Amino acid sequence: MRDLTYFVAVSLDGYVCGPDGSFDFFPNGDGDGELGEGGAFHVDEYPELLPTHVRTHLGVDAPHRHFDTMVQGRGSYQVALDVGVTRPYAHLREYVFSRTLPADLDPDVTIVSEDPLGTVRRLKEEDSDLGVCLVGGPSIAGVLLPEIDALMIKRYPVVAGSGKTFFEGAAFDPTAFTRVSGTILKDGSDYTLFRRASSGTT
Repeated sequence: MRDLTYFVAVSLDGYVCGPDGSFDFFPNGDGDGELGEGGAFHVDEYPELLPTHVRTHLGVDAPHRHFDTMVQGRGSYQVALDVGVTRPYAHLREYVFSRTLPADLDPDVTIVSEDPLGTVRRLKEEDSDLGVCLVGGPSIAGVLLPEIDALMIKRYPVVAGSGKTFFEGAAFDPTAFTRVSGTILKDGSDYTLFRRASSGTT
């Protein structure tokens, strides 16, 4: 059984995006080179989570370290569609949960219109040394919360005031997670990995 990790950025007051789904209020790094410190962290630790066009632009050809499959909701995927990209993570298997997108939007992207939990459970049961990653998507994260084994949270030093939380629409069900590791960047943001208390270790 492999893990599902929710990789998400968040403000100091716990919002992953504004009320309208925007996230451009998050800082863009500290200017430390083309990538910035946060981008360099991604290249070193999570190279597979850089979109394919960014990997190409930066000449990143690093092997996958943690994941071979990407799942996301319609809102997160729409960011790519808005710039004409139908397969933002072409180096990974991609699944998008949406009731409105056509199933044949891209032959290499699987559009899932129903049973997100069942789909994720089947993905987790596959025989692989690499896990499944959920990016962004507070609404789909709320649906998939029972199957989320780990949280990789990038917390930015900004207060949003209001917006959408980590798990929109999730039922009240307090769940313990254990802090595994953390990295503090010079710009004041930090990456922290948490694992579900009942889950195994990586």
